[in-house]
Amino acid sequence: MEALLAVLLFAISSSITPGPNNIMVMTSGVNFGVRKSIPLLLGICFGFVVMLITVGFGFGKLFEVFPALQLWIKFLGTVYLIYLSFLIACTRSDLQSDAQQRPLSFLNGALFQWVNAKAWVVAMGAIVAFTNSGVDYVYENIMVAAVFLAVGLPCVGVWLVFGVVLKKYLSNSIRQRYFNYTMAGLLLLSVAPVCLDIMTQLTSE
Repeated sequence: MEALLAVLLFAISSSITPGPNNIMVMTSGVNFGVRKSIPLLLGICFGFVVMLITVGFGFGKLFEVFPALQLWIKFLGTVYLIYLSFLIACTRSDLQSDAQQRPLSFLNGALFQWVNAKAWVVAMGAIVAFTNSGVDYVYENIMVAAVFLAVGLPCVGVWLVFGVVLKKYLSNSIRQRYFNYTMAGLLLLSVAPVCLDIMTQLTSE
């Protein structure tokens, strides 16, 4: 019971705090509403669980054998996040934009987890902290994944609801444009620690 409570608290704190996933969901809520943003929300939550299970069943061992792989994942993820922030900044609020009618999909949200530096940190931290090698390893891994799925949907969903509520105050296209600029800036800010980590690893080699 204590272990379950610890996983629950960790899942809540890591899922509801600001990060690339939540920024994307909130921005989607502002620009596209709830219905069109639900696929992205589900893709993020289920995609992270798949990633968590994959890491738990040995994918993390690849980093021990091929240390450069982790650096490349961070680099590609950072480039993608920068590109994503550009898309958010350029999102138009008027109905004449074709791109405005195409929010990120379930697959986009699921695949995004593999280039999301925060997702990697949380996944590996959860597996290391809450699983032990032995006969109960499979059960513990699945338990951690189940907790994150149960917690992730409402925690990330809060950001979607917040975005929809905020949309009422952003009916003006100019305000919405500045909101998108702000969200793009926050997304870039979330990448900054990863950029510093990449630079540190490159200069230390």
